Amino acid sequence: MEPVEVLTRRTSLRVRYADTDQMQIVYNGKYFEYFEVGRTELLRSVGLPYARLEEGGFRLPLVEAHCEFLSPARYDDILVIETTVRDYTRARLRIDYIVTKEQDGRTIARGYTVHAFQRIADGRVTRPPKIFFDTLRNAQLDPQKP
Repeated sequence: MEPVEVLTRRTSLRVRYADTDQMQIVYNGKYFEYFEVGRTELLRSVGLPYARLEEGGFRLPLVEAHCEFLSPARYDDILVIETTVRDYTRARLRIDYIVTKEQDGRTIARGYTVHAFQRIADGRVTRPPKIFFDTLRNAQLDPQKP
């Protein structure tokens, strides 16, 4: 199966007080949670919520994560998470993230996560399921999708 070219979605969230540390900035580990929000919402926006993948017998365990912290975010900032899927022809899927402040458009973090496609039944790593290819390809072709 051929990969899709690029699929990008944007998700906004407001920094909660609980996300900040003693220095009153967003704690570094929270960015990986923000990446998860972006990833989850991208899949949901194209009609493939994570629960549907699991119902189909697949999981996407995290195998690698990277984040560059460029500028701090603080309580009550509105962040925009730009999530991009590029290529997933093998058993791995890389998703890139850019986190910006809505107020001024400043990039505050960027990074990526790498996931393996895993069959729930036997725990084996596998190629992406057909439903994954078809759903993401259709999302690219449908200009009405957000």
